[in-house]
Amino acid sequence: MKVLYNDGHVAECAPEEELHVVRHSAAHIMAQAIARLYPGTDFAFGPATEKGFYYDVDLPEGVKISEEDFPAIEAEMAKICKENLKFTTFELPRDEAVKLMEERGEKYKVEHIGDLDADARITFYQQGEYIDMCVGPHITYTKALKAFKLTGVSGAYWKGDSSNKMLTRINGVAFLSKQDMEAYFKLLEEAAKRDHRKIGKEMELFMFSDFGPGFPFWLPNGMKVYNALKQYWIEMQDAYGYEQVDTPVILSRKLWETSGHWDHYKENMYTTSIDDEDFAIKPMNCPGACLIYKSRPRSYRDLPLKLAEAGKDHRHELKGALHGLFRVRSFTQDDAHLFIRQDQITEQVTDVAHLITAYYKQFGFPYRVELSTRPENSMGSDEDWEAAEAGLKQALETMGVDYVLNPGDGAFYGPKIDFHLQDCLGREWQCGTIQLDFQLPQNFELEYVDKDGSKKRPIMIHRAGFGSFERFIGMLIEQYEGKFPTWLAPCQVKILPVSEKTREYSYKVADVLRAHKIRVKVDDRDEKIGYKIREARSIDRVPYMLILGEKEVEAGNISVRDRSNETVQRELDDFIADITAEIDERRG
Repeated sequence: MKVLYNDGHVAECAPEEELHVVRHSAAHIMAQAIARLYPGTDFAFGPATEKGFYYDVDLPEGVKISEEDFPAIEAEMAKICKENLKFTTFELPRDEAVKLMEERGEKYKVEHIGDLDADARITFYQQGEYIDMCVGPHITYTKALKAFKLTGVSGAYWKGDSSNKMLTRINGVAFLSKQDMEAYFKLLEEAAKRDHRKIGKEMELFMFSDFGPGFPFWLPNGMKVYNALKQYWIEMQDAYGYEQVDTPVILSRKLWETSGHWDHYKENMYTTSIDDEDFAIKPMNCPGACLIYKSRPRSYRDLPLKLAEAGKDHRHELKGALHGLFRVRSFTQDDAHLFIRQDQITEQVTDVAHLITAYYKQFGFPYRVELSTRPENSMGSDEDWEAAEAGLKQALETMGVDYVLNPGDGAFYGPKIDFHLQDCLGREWQCGTIQLDFQLPQNFELEYVDKDGSKKRPIMIHRAGFGSFERFIGMLIEQYEGKFPTWLAPCQVKILPVSEKTREYSYKVADVLRAHKIRVKVDDRDEKIGYKIREARSIDRVPYMLILGEKEVEAGNISVRDRSNETVQRELDDFIADITAEIDERRG
């Protein structure tokens, strides 16, 4: 695609930049359409975004734009595209730029010019009668915009400052082709269908309350999923040689000062006072693990010491950022802290990586790996950071793992390896992490006695696989669309008696299943069997239904319907043997 740069030259842009250019140009074309339809509109900012574009506008007195107005705006945009207006660009000195914007009644642009550095270039783009201050680049002709749609309207403060005027933000999406746009909206439909908040409500998995925004309530069905995942987690910790611990939720401010969190993370922590002393509700579990390490003398023979904790943490998230189970204020962290010798870095990082990737294989999540290096707000010496980063790089290279470097995005106490999962909708989630830490052992003066009798400082590895149980379960809900594999399903078998005559037999079958630790419910409501089948399939999303009529009672067997809607007659003992094996092997 050829684009126009703000120095006036036209050139092919890189393929990865094409969408950004199209979306930025769409914002200008939308602004031109709004200017035609609503004369006197004052324009603020109109950037491209990851998925589309928006423009913040100050509408004339008494004018409001709602989604009902979108067809008219889109029609005017289509007209502008059909006119095939040429984009041109020019540069003005500061005083002339201010004069031009004042003449056009663009007070927000004038203010923006005043915010620019004294030596800043001030460039403009024009298509037809519309002129916008912009650095570009843009498409060369308006007909190059082939696929767009307006998606929403909301309020936005000028410059994001609540003390400024509230403007109208109009959002849209734009793509290189109509086919791409159609695929995008199909994906949105699929996302709405899989939304874990919707499914969680239908299946009665979890809830939220205005009495605790961002603090999830696990309902009985959700606790069954949570406990099944927790049991899997426990077994994996045992398999990889971790010792399980639990640390207090509230700890003294002095601890968080020692760890460095008070200086680096205080704005995200909830605090309280006990006996006139400041305490904080823990946002993470690592300082508690350090106290456990320090509770007795350690030898080089004790290392690696691998402490796993499913710890309840609390972090202050802005109310507007809360999003179902994906962004909460209270969560259970799938956490572990390993205390190792320097010669154990490659071995232990490799072992942790194998554990994390085993998780993702179990649930079918593809992933990519990212190595994040020293951030600006780091603590510790240059030598320690260099050693830590070199250790992680060596581990990844020894494992033959492809990774992307993410400079400056490490934790304040050390570099990290992050695992980014891709879900069923193509979204990425950072869940697994391996963080190498030289700082906390130093802050807490952790030591071990080496072979020669000298005292050495251990290295600490922070490790998570799921991230938080809450977010991971939210991902699983959407991954499976609520149709959990049998081992995770809140109800593994739902028994549907056809009539009053078969209720007694249904409860006897349920008792036998419960004796084999199979999660089962009996739907004995006076409803038609077809209705109960549809509800069990579409709302409860159970893996198996047992439909029990008089024929089954007489034969002493069961009629089994699975998710394929195939129904077969089976002996109860054979069904129990098969479903028990399916659960024990965690298939699916």
